[in-house]
Amino acid sequence: MTPTRTVKELADYLGGVVLGNGETIISALGPLETAGPEAVTFLANPRYAAKVAETSAGAVLMAPGGERYGRTAIEMSNPYLGFAKLLALFYTTPHEAVGVLQAANISETATIGNGISIYPGACIGRNVVIGDRTVIHSGAVLYDNVIVGEDCIIHANAVIRERCRIGSRCIVQPGAVIGSDGFGYAPDGSGYYRIPQIGIVVLDDDVEIGANCCIDRAAIEVTRIRRGTKLDNLVQIAHNCQIGEDCMIVSQVGISGSTKIGNHVTLAGQVGVAGHLTIGDNVLVGAQSGVPSSLPANAAYSGTPTMPHREWLKSSMVVPRLPEMKKNISALEKRIAELEAKLIQICQER
Repeated sequence: MTPTRTVKELADYLGGVVLGNGETIISALGPLETAGPEAVTFLANPRYAAKVAETSAGAVLMAPGGERYGRTAIEMSNPYLGFAKLLALFYTTPHEAVGVLQAANISETATIGNGISIYPGACIGRNVVIGDRTVIHSGAVLYDNVIVGEDCIIHANAVIRERCRIGSRCIVQPGAVIGSDGFGYAPDGSGYYRIPQIGIVVLDDDVEIGANCCIDRAAIEVTRIRRGTKLDNLVQIAHNCQIGEDCMIVSQVGISGSTKIGNHVTLAGQVGVAGHLTIGDNVLVGAQSGVPSSLPANAAYSGTPTMPHREWLKSSMVVPRLPEMKKNISALEKRIAELEAKLIQICQER
């Protein structure tokens, strides 16, 4: 059953300030357009501020100083974050430990923590270590010697290959593969000799891996994703990559081998990164960009090949005009050629 809270209680929970009726009862959350009188909504983008006047929500999360049009508001510096916390408060319940259910396949040499849940069809290999309160869903496979920390969730049909290590509070979504072989082959003159991939993957604490991601084990040593980094669905990270803390890597990004990415980096959808590069801290790369060379820290880039984002905006405005510009240039070239011919004729007549 969904809990109820007063606006004042929600403001206290979020560290916000109430403007209006703090005793309004809230039992749901919703968007500005459809939230009802018992729901709280949020305004994160000032472009939609006028919708506050139209909403029927019982309360609006908003930044300090905004026009509330007589609505009850909870003011806080980051309304979007506040809304996320309320979603967790209202709709997320702690997982009830169910233990090891029948038809889970667990090696006798595995070490299983307290308060765990392992569902039917999960396969746990030899010498695996699973920390307290971790959940392993049906069809998940943990190869031999895998270590998984506390409070993790390994969803259905995810695969964690041999010797890889997962920190605490990590989430691996369905179908993800951690520790697949890196793409390594040596030409032998007539074909390609497969290079054994003997390293591992390490996920630090609080890392989240989206559905159907593939993270390759290192050829030697470690492919590492550091604390707090989040991967969207369908991301490919090649062998020996080093991904920093609190990065956001969006769907269909591909990162080639041995690339080093700093902290707080955002790679938007379908970005492609070449191998053996370094991307500095606090870099943002726009969607569908191609990164052929290293990028300095603390800047935004876009385009293929990547360039500073403002330069790319100027360049992209020119692209639709290229056919017209080509036509004009051809006409100018023709006129110049005609003038040159006339000039030569005049000189010859003199």
